[in-house]
Amino acid sequence: MRRYAWMVVVLAALALWAWQQRTPAVAPSPSATRQPAAQPSVSPPRAAHGDAAGQAERWPPWLPADAIATVQLIERGGPFPYRQDGAVFQNRERLLPRQPRGYYREYTVAAPGARDRGARRIVGGGGMPGTSPPVEYYYSADHYRSFRRFLPAGGPP
Repeated sequence: MRRYAWMVVVLAALALWAWQQRTPAVAPSPSATRQPAAQPSVSPPRAAHGDAAGQAERWPPWLPADAIATVQLIERGGPFPYRQDGAVFQNRERLLPRQPRGYYREYTVAAPGARDRGARRIVGGGGMPGTSPPVEYYYSADHYRSFRRFLPAGGPP
């Protein structure tokens, strides 16, 4: 009987660990994490191709170069390095404005030297994958705990 008791304890511990991986231990308060998303950073008008100075002005100054590369890949329609890129982002944390399912899509911001996808993401809202790029973007450096909104250059106000 003792032989099976330790097996039950191990299985219960594994089940609890797996369950905790699916749900956050403590949900962040919306007021604490919404602040960055509440103040959009609007990019200046789209610069002409080949204008290096204009390309730098096109993006918010806080947006990392790897995130800019990801947005440019999104605007070109891919191909994307991770199979999860372009998947529907469900906004379970409810930190982004409510939209119908399928409005938001997530993309990985490459982490040089990382063995996995890392924590940085771009979430695009609106548009049609493969047809038209998103009409708004959100950057998360901490795997969806907080977001900073920015608009595509030349996009809607």
